[in-house]
Amino acid sequence: MIIKSVLFLLWIVPISLCSNPHIVFIIADDMGWNDFSFHGADQIQTPNIDALAYHGVILNQLYAQPVCTPTRAALLTGRYPSNIGMQGWPLGSAETKALPAGKILPEYLKDLGYSTYMVGKWHLGYYKEEFTPTYRGFDSHLGYLNGFISYFDHINQEQVAYDPDMFLAGLDFRRNMTPAWDLSGRYATDVFTEEAERLIQQHNASTPMFLYLAHLAGHAGNAGKLLEAPQEVINQFSHIIEPNRKTYAAMTWNLDESVGRVVKALQANGMLENTVIVFMSDNGAPTESVVKYQNWGSNYPLRGLKTTHWEGGIRVPAVIWNHQLARRVSGELFHVTDWLPTLLAVAGGSAVDAPVDGLNQWDALMSNGTSPRTDALLLLDEVANVYAFRWGKWKLTNGTNHELQGKTDGFYGESGSSPSNPPYNITAVIHSYVGEALSNLESSIPPSEEEILEMRLEATVSCPELSDETACNPISNSEPCLFDLVEDPCEKNNVASSHPDVVQTMMEMLSKYQESLVPQEQVDPDIDGSDPAKYNNTWSPWKD
Repeated sequence: MIIKSVLFLLWIVPISLCSNPHIVFIIADDMGWNDFSFHGADQIQTPNIDALAYHGVILNQLYAQPVCTPTRAALLTGRYPSNIGMQGWPLGSAETKALPAGKILPEYLKDLGYSTYMVGKWHLGYYKEEFTPTYRGFDSHLGYLNGFISYFDHINQEQVAYDPDMFLAGLDFRRNMTPAWDLSGRYATDVFTEEAERLIQQHNASTPMFLYLAHLAGHAGNAGKLLEAPQEVINQFSHIIEPNRKTYAAMTWNLDESVGRVVKALQANGMLENTVIVFMSDNGAPTESVVKYQNWGSNYPLRGLKTTHWEGGIRVPAVIWNHQLARRVSGELFHVTDWLPTLLAVAGGSAVDAPVDGLNQWDALMSNGTSPRTDALLLLDEVANVYAFRWGKWKLTNGTNHELQGKTDGFYGESGSSPSNPPYNITAVIHSYVGEALSNLESSIPPSEEEILEMRLEATVSCPELSDETACNPISNSEPCLFDLVEDPCEKNNVASSHPDVVQTMMEMLSKYQESLVPQEQVDPDIDGSDPAKYNNTWSPWKD
């Protein structure tokens, strides 16, 4: 590739950062592979996130979990969810279940001298105060405890029992443990952005900071108003006719602006050059109504939806930036559990003695080297009886979400390549908040337009037409399916029958995780105890 030869002529990659860099981790919710324009789509353009990508490392092989709670558990513990009993469906509002006790990422970072701040979504349990963010290592938290809220009124309304007519509803918005009624009516993305800006502006830059910004966007809200955005932003997307997709585009625009404003705040406080910034989505998009909380996002051209272990459900858009990283598109295998040991290495610590499944990827990122990860447990759910495992280029799975009988196994969402879309606006990327801030760093050599287009092309997944396609149909066939993701990234051709040795080896590797699996705790919702009506119409830790 031209880009790689140019980069290494211009860039001498140092072997370490200066001590105690700041860490800003931004996680989007339910956003698809094709909802960010650095992956090749033109329909929704994301200039700030794209600029971060083109100045940094696009992690094109990063895997999360198919739903919210397991991904966040894996991120903060460095453990495979099935090794701590956090696999399966996301936590419901009335469940007496939470992330198990034990040290998590912000606590490790506090031991290294970091101030730790959380903004946004928790979704790891809260039936007792001891399970909430400020009791789990964060110095402060502004946000919500459940899986979603409406964007303006910050109400969470959930069907909490197996009765389709039974719902509980209440405010789910807090400053630490105090309900934030005064923020009702403010658009959630803006509230979270302003809080992140405030924390950065007031932070003493001589103390390392960890900011975990867990956005609501683009998760759907409550029934009746699944998608919400300021009307003036919606009006900017006249080229999109489908009204829900248009609103989703506006939600994405606000998220992109948030990333820009956070970077601008870091620049203003003299912190940017000594910061590591991560951006990722927690899982794929629930494009279709067959999945709860449809948001009209796009996983195209990857297969499947949120809740599935097809690539569209678990292979997520992800970027990491620091001014010392050589910009590139990385095809190295990366798992969400790797963030904990990797960020501890960034902070000058180590997870060697910690009980983690993740691997430290920092040396490989700094040196443009080979990932230490050669395999990954992508999913193991003993209740749903599904699994997915990655070994090198191979992916082994028993396929579908059986409860939905194959209704989530197709290809969904906008391609982003319609001629009605505006052309890709490189100028907007270069002159975005992020583009200008990163280009103005003393150490920066900004990417040229040619490099930007080359990186964008390399980050774009294309699905070749296969002359001999064999479907994976686990509903009628109990045998596992095998895919060569190098030749077949869209999982069209099941090659299990022609590679029985690979299947056998991977099943043996998978078996060790089946042996170490901690069963999911099956709890009935505490409808009476958790009812927000008992707590001034707020969702609160009710077991205290």
